Order: sequence, then C-alpha cells, then structure tokens
Amino acid sequence: MSANINKIAVLTSGGDSPGMNAAIRAVVRTCAYHNINCLGIYRGYEGMIEGDFKEMGPRSVNNIINKGGTILKSARSKEFMTVEGRKKAYNHLKAANVDALVVIGGDGSFTGAEIFNKEFNFPVMGIPGTIDNDIFGTSHTLGYDTALNTVVEVIDKIRDTASSHNRLFFVEVMGRDAGHIALNTGIGAGAEEILIPEEDLGLERLLESLKRSKESGKSSSIVVVSEGDKTGKNVFELKDYVEEHMPEYDVRVSVLGHMQRGGAPSCFDRVLASRLGVKAVEALLEGKSNFMAGILNDKIVLTPLEQAIKGHYEIDNELIRVSDIMST
Repeated sequence: MSANINKIAVLTSGGDSPGMNAAIRAVVRTCAYHNINCLGIYRGYEGMIEGDFKEMGPRSVNNIINKGGTILKSARSKEFMTVEGRKKAYNHLKAANVDALVVIGGDGSFTGAEIFNKEFNFPVMGIPGTIDNDIFGTSHTLGYDTALNTVVEVIDKIRDTASSHNRLFFVEVMGRDAGHIALNTGIGAGAEEILIPEEDLGLERLLESLKRSKESGKSSSIVVVSEGDKTGKNVFELKDYVEEHMPEYDVRVSVLGHMQRGGAPSCFDRVLASRLGVKAVEALLEGKSNFMAGILNDKIVLTPLEQAIKGHYEIDNELIRVSDIMST
C-alpha cells in the first residue's frame, strides 16, 4: 500500500440509487481499516465547491447499509462544469488535506471526475451507482438489482387488477437510453410485450402481438415500456393508438417513476457496494487513479474512467430472443 495517501474523500453525485449508502459505508470503513482518514462531501460536486465536508469514521456509518438514497445527498452542479468551479473545489480539497477522491455515481459524475483528474492531477476512483445499468465495464451498477425487484413486485400487483378486469396495461419503467430494466422485468413479470430503446418493435407488430394474445385466449395483457422506446410515442400516445385500433381492449397506463429508485437495497446490491467500496479505496492506496471499480463474471475489476464513460454496454440479444419466445 502507498504511503502517499492519508485522507480520502467520498461523494455521491447525479441521481440516487439503492446501495449508495452501503458503498459510502464500505469506503469509510476500508479507510479506517487501513488507518486512513475519510471525509464525506455533501451534495456532490456542489458541496465540493462550497467545502461542505464532514469527517467520517466507522461509527458515523452505522445502520445505513439497509437504507435507500444517500446520506451524503446528491445535487447537480452547473458550476463544476466550469474551470473556475473546479478550481474552487480543488482548493477546498487541498485545504482539508484530502489526497484522493471516490465518486459514486453515473457517467455524468465520472465525466466530471475524469476532467478534474486531468486538470489537477488529483487521484480519483469511480463506483457506478445508477439504476439504469448503462455503464460500460460492469455487468451490474448499484441499485439496478433493487430496481428490478421493485418493478417486478409492482407489475405482479398490476397483473392482479388487469386479469380481474380484462384490461391491457402499459407499464412505463425508467431507462431513457437503456432498456435493461424493461427487458429483465418484462421477462421476470411475464409481460406480453416489451418496448425498449435498443429495438424498434414497431406499432404494427405490437398490434399483431396483442391480437394474437387475444385470439389465444388471453383476457388481459401487460406491456412493459422503457421511457425511451423506439416507437417514438410516449406511453399515453401508445394507449390512444391501441384503443383506436383495438377498441375491445380497456387500456390503462401506469408510470412507475421514481419509486423505482427508492427502497432498501437488495442483498445483492449491499454485497456489491461493499466489494466495490473496498476495491476503490485499496486501488487508490496502491497508487492507481482514474478508474472505475465494477463487477464482471463475479470478479471485481477496474476499468479506465474514459472507457466506462464512452464504452457502450450492449443489450443482451439472447434475452430479447427469450422475451419473444415467452410472449408466445
């Protein structure tokens, strides 16, 4: 372990996700294990610019592993997008004797960290925290597994109502640019169709599929829609389109929204957060910088931040095929 680092700061930035608190806890306790001081930065990069810091030790992260959200809060920061803003942040870190930074967030947060590293040669390490699972270099981001479980549980409840009233439900889930949540929860909840940004199903095929479902004896249907799906219509326009062409269906819309981001993290997310937190701190102590800690094939690996930001995480074509077969 390198002796050059005596204090590490940690922040959460961008959208919150379940597992962020578990990751904060892991960073703080790994620092304590290696006799390194740890500083919590409130409100992401905005707090870094304002010097909104708090010394953290093992006891300051008691009883947070099971909590959703982030105790360090999160905020967007326009000022950090300027050289002047980043200089202020750097000056605050140096004044607080911080030697390295752990950033828990998504690709926007990592972009800020990478620029900060290049401008000031300041050691940074990323931990991927976003329910969208859209970051290259890791099979799972923090919060993704929890979000899947939350969505499946809600769709199961919606199906009870759909089957009781012979209704068709469009259920919109998060994922403006990535269909991972829609694809996995659609299969897991037995949806009749799944609309995702990566695939252009087309409105005609959607109607054909719904007609086949009706003819095969299905009295109710669930269609899971990713908020950025390629049909180009929002979920309420889809409802109107289907009602116009299939008046026999009583169509309803359920937009799950931010409930997908909340709630206690799953066991998987808690364990993943713990592993990534340990790896991030120990990689910094080994002199590494400008990487993201992620998980691939159940092994914790480091991916250069630039690659994590610019790389494209492909949708699983096998899962798309499975969803087609399951909707028969």
